[in-house]
Amino acid sequence: MKTRFNTFDIICTVTELQKCVGMRVNNVYDIDNKTYLIRLQRSEEKAVILLESGNRFHETGFEWPKNVAPSGFSMKLRKHLKNKRLESLAQLGTDRIVDFQFGSGEAAYHVILELYDKGNIILTDFEFTILNVLRPHTEGDRFKFVVREKYPQDRARQSSLITRDELVQLLKAAKNGDQLKKVLVPNLEYGPPLIEHVLLKQGFSNSTKIGKTFNIESDVDKVLCALEEAENLFSEAKKAGFKGYIIQKKEERVVSADNPEKEYYYSNQEFHPVLYEQHKSSISKEFPSFNSAVDEFFSSLESQKLELKALQQEREALKKLENVKKDHSQRLLALEKTQEIDKQKAELITRNQELVDKAILAVQTALATQISWSDLADLIKEAASQGDEIAQRIKELKLETNHISLYLTDPYAEDDSESDDEDNDDKIPPMVVDVDLDLSAFANGRRYYDQKRNAAKKQQKTIESQSKAFKSAEKKTKQTLKDVQTITNINKARKVYWFEKFFWFISSENYLVIAGRDQQQNELIVKRYMKSTDVYVHADVHGASSVVIKNPSGQAVPPKTLNEAGTMAICYSVAWDAKVVTNAYWVWGEQVSKTAPTGEYLSTGSFMIRGKKNFLPLSHLILGLSFLFKLEESCIEKHKDERRVIAPGEEDFVETVESENKDEVEVEVLDESDEENKEEVKSAADKEIENEENSSSSEDEESSKFPDTQIKIQHFEGTKINILTEPVIRNDETDENETVVYLGDNKPVVVKPNQRSRNTSESKTKQPKNDAKNERKEETNNKQTKRGQKSKLKKIKEKYKDQDEEERKLRMEILQSAGSQKESKKNKKNKNSNKAKKPEQPKIIKERILPVQKSEMIDDGGAEDEEPVVQAELDMINSLTGVPFADDELLFAVPVVAPYNALTNYK
Repeated sequence: MKTRFNTFDIICTVTELQKCVGMRVNNVYDIDNKTYLIRLQRSEEKAVILLESGNRFHETGFEWPKNVAPSGFSMKLRKHLKNKRLESLAQLGTDRIVDFQFGSGEAAYHVILELYDKGNIILTDFEFTILNVLRPHTEGDRFKFVVREKYPQDRARQSSLITRDELVQLLKAAKNGDQLKKVLVPNLEYGPPLIEHVLLKQGFSNSTKIGKTFNIESDVDKVLCALEEAENLFSEAKKAGFKGYIIQKKEERVVSADNPEKEYYYSNQEFHPVLYEQHKSSISKEFPSFNSAVDEFFSSLESQKLELKALQQEREALKKLENVKKDHSQRLLALEKTQEIDKQKAELITRNQELVDKAILAVQTALATQISWSDLADLIKEAASQGDEIAQRIKELKLETNHISLYLTDPYAEDDSESDDEDNDDKIPPMVVDVDLDLSAFANGRRYYDQKRNAAKKQQKTIESQSKAFKSAEKKTKQTLKDVQTITNINKARKVYWFEKFFWFISSENYLVIAGRDQQQNELIVKRYMKSTDVYVHADVHGASSVVIKNPSGQAVPPKTLNEAGTMAICYSVAWDAKVVTNAYWVWGEQVSKTAPTGEYLSTGSFMIRGKKNFLPLSHLILGLSFLFKLEESCIEKHKDERRVIAPGEEDFVETVESENKDEVEVEVLDESDEENKEEVKSAADKEIENEENSSSSEDEESSKFPDTQIKIQHFEGTKINILTEPVIRNDETDENETVVYLGDNKPVVVKPNQRSRNTSESKTKQPKNDAKNERKEETNNKQTKRGQKSKLKKIKEKYKDQDEEERKLRMEILQSAGSQKESKKNKKNKNSNKAKKPEQPKIIKERILPVQKSEMIDDGGAEDEEPVVQAELDMINSLTGVPFADDELLFAVPVVAPYNALTNYK
């Protein structure tokens, strides 16, 4: 695989990069210790030149991962090159050295890139005195590449066309049998691919050898023509840029272990400015310029290495599976062959039973005379030469194992040959059989039959275990292929989002929530990422993170998201280790300031909160781990509204809310069919508003904070909640201590406190004042109420006699009230006097919580078009899902740690 530039590549790239001359250096970055990026700019035109010591340089359009902390060499380049203009870009002679000149005159600096051997990058001043060098070294005694030394410009080779006499002398100096191409490459600057190209065009193949297939006297002129063509290509490359070509190799890839079909993967092998003659038959990919081809080649090199590694792992996994199958099949064949041989040996012993017994007896008799083993062997050989039939059958004595080897034939073979061909299957070929001297012929035959049966049992067990072994091997292979494919896909497609450097999650109502990991990140989140319409969540606990709910729409953030963000703030504090359950608070983004009071100082990550803090319910210390999956564009629509705000009217029940005074509030929804009750409650509510407006001026300061008016709260778009704090008439019998609440669809809701407030005793002291007020209202209501309502009003009034203003305030805060609709004159006066001290809420938020008397029911489809930035951020969040469908196309997965409530529906 080609990984570095040759001389022809350098000439083509230098010609193409002349368009960057005149641009100024914006900044310098380092990718690693050998690779650097120089960012250039000229008005609206931008370019990034990549320099890799020893290998390459080209303009790049890809985002390369930069080092977080720049290296010393990178800082030196920034110091001298920043804001300097690129004045010239040239190759030194015909060598693989490129000189970048930044600035002019005595303010000029040179960056010299060497692309041979180990490579080097050298920074010099206008006199070529070295200011910094990437790889200090010496070349012999002549050149020293260290700081304060002069860079030798004359060391580069100069261009000159070789003459005929020089070429003949060069070829004659070569050894007989050397390849023509290998002789020319080290002595000429054209490079191996170009020399091979021009030689092929002249009819010389790669295997052309000097003195054998090449005659110096007759063929030297053709070689000279080839070199002239190479020189012409050099000249053309210096005038105009060439196209780019990437040579590819076709690799087979198995889809799966049980699928015989194959996929084909194309790996990049080489890059060239010309489609050379030797590559005409290869697979190639054409680009409009050589620079774009090089950029594509090196940018895909890492992913290609990963692909090739995956391909190798797939091949190894499949090879293991094949080896397992091959091993089992060979084992079965060996067992079958063993059974057949044992059976034939047993048959031969049985058919030659008399002969075998005589041979055993003869050897045993000889051994009984205490004859030596060597003398016995000689005796048997002598008897065999004299024509003894038994001695002729004994082929070997294995007395160390108490065996002898007998050559046995089938005595019935001659008779069978004369009979029909039907019996030919029973014929047994002659063979040498080992016989135990301690056993008779019959016992030896039975021993071979036993061996055959054992082999048959082994074969059966092997067959039975074969299916299990195959299944296990196939399962491992499939898992390996799957893991390799997953790793390859994720590494190629993974995109890191900007918020992943923080603690983050997406709430169950589709709000992005981010939190700082340390003090520096807390500072960064508030200063850079938080806007005035966003919500800042924090807790008065040591170590609590600064949590920001991104709210691009500017509308009110639902309570569920606020609670989840509060849980996050508590969990990332000392409360987690101490297992302390506490609560957080939230404020608008514009209430958070870095400005400290006079004479005080705010440390990193600390902020001032101005205005009212909105405290949240107690947070449970429960976090969950899950994954969000990135959806392909076409699959996003199917997951629309899977994380949306659920209005109270859409649920069959309302969740129990736990307040600071530990009151449990039970919510009942009245029957919708009871239209008469609705009308009566609505008419009573309207009358109560009129009465309250008439009597508001006579109320004292405490009661004016929470006047007995109808309060309409807009928590969600398209939904209004009306709270009637005065008695409301119902036709059915009311329980003790009930409050009626109106939802956006005019559905009355009854709120029943299960236990009295701790402030009950205090409310009794204020009872006379409340009774006087209620008497005045009762007189007004008696004139306006319908017949039969008086007694019911009295019952409801009796129910609320123990409720004071503090208890009423707590109930309103539990229901996320936006505040009372009317204010007394005294309150208005106090508010105006303190106006400078309290920051105003964002304009969009104020419009959402203004008195609803001036506005009608909000339509879901009536929202204004959002800004493009807001829409882009929402689209990004919507493309992540925790509940993918089976037919979804998933690009990658992102791990997320979040409050468990936000992860309940995730896979």
